Amino acid sequence: MNSSSSSPKSFSLADLQALIEKMYSSKDAARGVDGTFMWLMEEIGELAAALREGTPEELAMEFADVLAWLATIANVAGIDLQAAVLKKYGAGCPGCGQMVCSCDLKEKP
Repeated sequence: MNSSSSSPKSFSLADLQALIEKMYSSKDAARGVDGTFMWLMEEIGELAAALREGTPEELAMEFADVLAWLATIANVAGIDLQAAVLKKYGAGCPGCGQMVCSCDLKEKP
């Protein structure tokens, strides 16, 4: 995965969690949920800054960082992200139940 030629064509949330677990599990366990959450919040702040004034490449890297830290905190908390996402969103919008959301724009589905 070090070069684009060796990158997989598809990469699931389960793959992401396994990759993060392999690379960082001992550090993540030592940091715990609270410490990991703080790193996630820092990355969300960096994503917010990139959304305002970053280049497309910087924005992409910040999205990747947020996703990686989300996978990290899920690992530390013992949550299977792929199973959680499929359970909540796999059959459609949790608000209206439709595959293409028909909730009012003012509602949070």
